[in-house]
Amino acid sequence: MEEENSDGPVYEKLGKNRRDDAFTRAEVLNELSPPVDKYNLIYLSFMSGGIGFLLPYNSFIMSVDFFKTKFPDSPVVFDMSSVYIITALITVFGNNLLVEMFSVHSRILFGYLISMLTLGLVMSCEVYYEIFETSGSYAANLIAVAVVAVGCTVQQSSFYGYASMLPPQYTHAVMVGESVAGVGTSLVRITTRFFIKDLRQSTIDFLMVSITIVGLCAVIYPRIRKTDFVQFYLGLCEREKTKITLEPREDAGLIEIQDSRYGILKIQTSPPPATSNVMSFANPVYEPTDSGIRPTYKVEDVLITGGITVTNNDRFGWSSFKEGMRARWTVTQKIYPYMISIFLVYFTTLCLYPGITSEVVSCHMGQWMPMLMMIDFNCADVIGKLMASTRYWTGSRLLKCSIVRLMIIPAMALCAMPPITNFGFLSSDLLAFGYSILLGLTNGVLGSVPMIQAPTKVPRCYRELAGNMMTLYYMCGLATGSLGAYALEKILRPAKMQRYCEYRADRYTRIDMSRAFTNPNVTDLTTFSTESSSSILVSTILSSLSTMNFTESL
Repeated sequence: MEEENSDGPVYEKLGKNRRDDAFTRAEVLNELSPPVDKYNLIYLSFMSGGIGFLLPYNSFIMSVDFFKTKFPDSPVVFDMSSVYIITALITVFGNNLLVEMFSVHSRILFGYLISMLTLGLVMSCEVYYEIFETSGSYAANLIAVAVVAVGCTVQQSSFYGYASMLPPQYTHAVMVGESVAGVGTSLVRITTRFFIKDLRQSTIDFLMVSITIVGLCAVIYPRIRKTDFVQFYLGLCEREKTKITLEPREDAGLIEIQDSRYGILKIQTSPPPATSNVMSFANPVYEPTDSGIRPTYKVEDVLITGGITVTNNDRFGWSSFKEGMRARWTVTQKIYPYMISIFLVYFTTLCLYPGITSEVVSCHMGQWMPMLMMIDFNCADVIGKLMASTRYWTGSRLLKCSIVRLMIIPAMALCAMPPITNFGFLSSDLLAFGYSILLGLTNGVLGSVPMIQAPTKVPRCYRELAGNMMTLYYMCGLATGSLGAYALEKILRPAKMQRYCEYRADRYTRIDMSRAFTNPNVTDLTTFSTESSSSILVSTILSSLSTMNFTESL
């Protein structure tokens, strides 16, 4: 059949297979023979995407030892986390509204470019040359975090929308990549800190490794987007966005592809008067009838025009905006349990990580304690995300588990309190590590499943939009969680490590000596203090609660 020029509408006979973008219509619509992801290379590539957009933020957070040393009296981790999350929330709102204006490819590359440039400037200007004064340096770091948040959030939201158009395991790959980014940065930071004693030089090497990894992820991405596997599933989504337009304007509904009468186009018109003679057309034979049934046309040729959701070419107009909001409401009705679940999960996580976990004091671990707490969380998060694909979760079950998970907040917060102001057994390092692992494990499972399953609940043409909307609620949870962390920090007033350890050493020494003077069998006070302090820890703390106010002394 003849076709018009490529700029105009194309007329095509229904039922015919026509070659288009290397795939026939039958292959695209019926999904008869999708390409195979050999050696899981596409899966690993999407995992690298998750690493690429979250690694810059983790690089700032895992430099906590450097920033705490440089700004000892400032809640630098809380401030960085909050600036990142609030900026990311604003960015994801804008990205969600303007998702049709820019291609996925351009948005993702924009994120990579911003991340590498910002990390490079922080490494050179802030860490190596130290060109800013203390107050200006603090502000410069927060501005850098905000700029990284813009690039990474555009990239993150776009990757989730991109992966949502593929089978569900590729959304899972992006989430696993996020966790691998956390574990990777933790291991790199511990390695550089262990082998390079100079704190400043170890931070420079750490940021150089981070920039290199982000660059490798940026190189990998363009190679996967041109593969037959990715193009096949993108073609499926584009086909479902194709509309049928009739001239003149009638309300038309196309029968579902699965319907046995596929190819029949029903045109709804006003019911004819009861007295009129109604004709039903079964092309090419006319069959008169006296019933009041609406006319039905068997359409051999239709006008097919490409489009996303609107019938005109004005992508920035009011009609496009209204159509986009209508589509978002349709998607929300389908996936709202998953949206609420992802909000609650990341609200809980950000209330505690990285702010409260970095404030847990250990006199044994010293400055290593924040890094060890973070690597515990990140390792458990990876395990949880690997477990997320082992079973199916209903929306209601996810919602219930997300609500129960809120109980971790008070348990973990007590570990960050000055230990003598609460129950002594909560000051245990092992207990803090245990809560950190529990937080990461549940974050991995409950944070992954909604992102994986939600896009499968909507038609394929809405999957990119569903991925973007899930990212929006994910960011809302992060933003409210970071504000909750600020509130917890003000309420708990976590102990400063040096002051607390000095106070505890002095207090336990005085307690041990007083007990030694009442024990006639003790002749070596030093030996007694060393051997007995651990055994009487709980009892002495509980007995002294009524006579001391540790918080005020700090």
